[in-house]
Amino acid sequence: MRVFVTGATGFIGAQVVSQLIAAGHQVLGMTRSDAGAEALAAAGAQAYRAELGEVERIRAGAAQADAVIHTAFNHDDFGKFLESCEQDGRVIAAMGEALKGSDRPLIITSGVGMGERGHGESALETVFNLEHRNPRIASELAGAAALEAGVDVRVMRLPQVHDTKRQGLISYLIRNSREKGLAAYIGEGLNRWSAAHVSDVALLYRLVLEQGRAGERYHAVAEEGIAARSIAEVIGKGLGVPVKSIAADEAAAYFGWLAMFAGLDMAASSALTRERLGWQPAGPGMVADLTAMDYSVV
Repeated sequence: MRVFVTGATGFIGAQVVSQLIAAGHQVLGMTRSDAGAEALAAAGAQAYRAELGEVERIRAGAAQADAVIHTAFNHDDFGKFLESCEQDGRVIAAMGEALKGSDRPLIITSGVGMGERGHGESALETVFNLEHRNPRIASELAGAAALEAGVDVRVMRLPQVHDTKRQGLISYLIRNSREKGLAAYIGEGLNRWSAAHVSDVALLYRLVLEQGRAGERYHAVAEEGIAARSIAEVIGKGLGVPVKSIAADEAAAYFGWLAMFAGLDMAASSALTRERLGWQPAGPGMVADLTAMDYSVV
């Protein structure tokens, strides 16, 4: 298949491109820079120049493909997270318009929190929590609207995606801990975050493309839940700073914009995903990667 990949030079997208090419697919990879275009050419992909704000340009890219994998998201300024989520909804809607009336799949990206059931239970693929307070819900709402309009929409929900250089939101926790001279967690630190190695996540995107079905949600989760306290402890050791519990009313002052996530339980199951697609994650665990990383360059 000829696959249009947004975010094709990003942390996850670059590995998705490699997975697709190794499996014999052709890739039209979206990038916003000359360096990105050069990297895509070196990987064997065709570059497509566009910015996330260029919705019509992205629509045109999607129209040229047999399938779309949408990994791009504006991570440049989390102070504008709400605006970034709203932008993602518009991009998904535009790509859906380009694919409407065909059987070409659109694989969008969301977070495992959208499957939250509450009461400390792990998120499930079969759940879409319309009351979830994370603004990223805009992505799945846009996807649901496109599905209703007849587009083959498949949803990839991500946990904290990691290697020894990047770890999703935990990368920001590390920077915050360095700045504050303290690795903190809220209360007893029992809230959990799910995780997966980036190589396993990239493989799952390919499996969803090749074997997935319209309307289904998939959880790219290798580890169902790692306690916030355990994460703080390994960060504290890596940075050589103390580890401490803080009260919930201290979270905003310590975590800043991260406070909206720091106390959430984001544990998630991937049992149904594994059953549907035969996905068996094999990469290193989160704690192993956090332990092995070089904290002097974070």
